[in-house]
Amino acid sequence: MKKPDHRLLPVAAAAVTVVLWASAFVSIRSAGGSYSPGALALGRLLSGSLVLGLLCLVRREGLPPRSAWRGIAISGVLWFGFYSVVLNWGEQQVDAGTAALVVNIGPILIALLGARLLGDPMPPRLLAGMAVSFAGAVTVGLSMSGEGGSSVLGVVLCLLAAVAYAGGVVAQKPALGRASALQVTTFGCLIGAVLCLPFTGQLVGEAADAPLTATLNMLYLGVFPLALAFTTWAYALARTTASRMGATTYAVPALVVLMSWLALGEVPGALTLAGGVLCLAGVAVSRSRARISRVVATAQETRPEEIRKPA
Repeated sequence: MKKPDHRLLPVAAAAVTVVLWASAFVSIRSAGGSYSPGALALGRLLSGSLVLGLLCLVRREGLPPRSAWRGIAISGVLWFGFYSVVLNWGEQQVDAGTAALVVNIGPILIALLGARLLGDPMPPRLLAGMAVSFAGAVTVGLSMSGEGGSSVLGVVLCLLAAVAYAGGVVAQKPALGRASALQVTTFGCLIGAVLCLPFTGQLVGEAADAPLTATLNMLYLGVFPLALAFTTWAYALARTTASRMGATTYAVPALVVLMSWLALGEVPGALTLAGGVLCLAGVAVSRSRARISRVVATAQETRPEEIRKPA
């Protein structure tokens, strides 16, 4: 029986993350009509914390080591807490296209911060792939613009969300070298939930009047795009660079277009489809170098006399 290739596990984890994060946009559209930004963020974080906490107890993970707490705390405040609230708020102020354009600055900021603070390499293929994917995200955003009103406040909020997302990812990366992916995700989520506790009154009041579908969507957001997807994200991030993982999230806009088409009946136009294809093509380019390098390295080990022989 052939043994599984464990090198494919981080790729599979990243794929799970991207698909679930894309599904979150469809669920937010449903829950956001009944819950305010802070209440939706708190409900999502509380349900996610409950699931993650139970997993930690079952697996007997315990507390993360002291050296990991700085990164966990920063990512918990920036990414789990602050990002959740300002993104929910921003998407109520701008149309979907504008939100997609501004938030997709995040992966670029991750690459820049990762190179500056973590020493991440910036190979040409990664930069080229990110450029292609960003062009695709711009295309998708422009094709979707005009579906709602836009405001300066909304743009600023989405920009703050992108900065918080990038800062949270870069802070999380070192912590994953000292604690498990489940520990980093669980305690980051708990910190985000504590940060959002001032919205408890809003959550209780709105939950009493919200339709069941909106509440179920909020719970789905906490269990799957948060608890599961953030854990698979952390697992994959621990095994690659922050820049490469950030580039992978450019597949999200393409999947959102597909899911909106299937789940909401929103038929995408030709420009939207073209942008989605560009997003996926850029991700493929940005992640291709690692595979090529492994093939070359393997060939050099098996046939050094043929490859290294001077012409």
